[in-house]
Amino acid sequence: MPVTVLLVDDEPLVRAGLRAVLAAQPDIEVVGEAADGAAVIPLVRSLRPDVVAMDVRMPLLDGIEATRAVLRTVDGPPKILVVTTFEDDEYVYEALRAGADGFLLKRSRPEEIVHAVRLVAAGDSLLFPASVRQLAARYGTGRADAEPLAGARLTEREAEVLRLMARGLTNAEIAAELVVGAETVKSHVSAVLAKLGARDRTQAVIAAYESGFVAPR
Repeated sequence: MPVTVLLVDDEPLVRAGLRAVLAAQPDIEVVGEAADGAAVIPLVRSLRPDVVAMDVRMPLLDGIEATRAVLRTVDGPPKILVVTTFEDDEYVYEALRAGADGFLLKRSRPEEIVHAVRLVAAGDSLLFPASVRQLAARYGTGRADAEPLAGARLTEREAEVLRLMARGLTNAEIAAELVVGAETVKSHVSAVLAKLGARDRTQAVIAAYESGFVAPR
């Protein structure tokens, strides 16, 4: 089955460009478009996309609030890929904290756009881990609302897995690093997410940075 994508951006040229790039792939299908975050929820409910590629800045409802709304109101929500002009934008970090699964620069090359959609849809790796680390260093340290990981009671192996997740390793790469089976790593990742109350590995890694469990620099 192809990965289905909903495009949300107030610039028609951006939507057209993303559609052209993604629709050219045999394993990706663009199922709809919207010009603002305010239209996302009904479209997600009717189209059930696997991924929403969403601009972070829009006039009525921006990508941060749209992300929160989707995750709060939609059962079995899609993966959310924030599309942005600037990678060091605080809006991007807030969107990730709100539950977005990754971000994509509008100036990205076609192959990078396709890779980002596939990676976010698969959900077994962190998209642009170095950039997430830089965002955490700039906007995430010393936050009053950052929750520590002390109460999560991670085992030693789970803590090790979380550190490798923060480096952007896939499950297969973590398995090779730890010399264990892929299914074992998958179980550890699931346990980490459950203990942290994280929707996915992006939120788990951000929590690790903000709590000081992993140093962002």
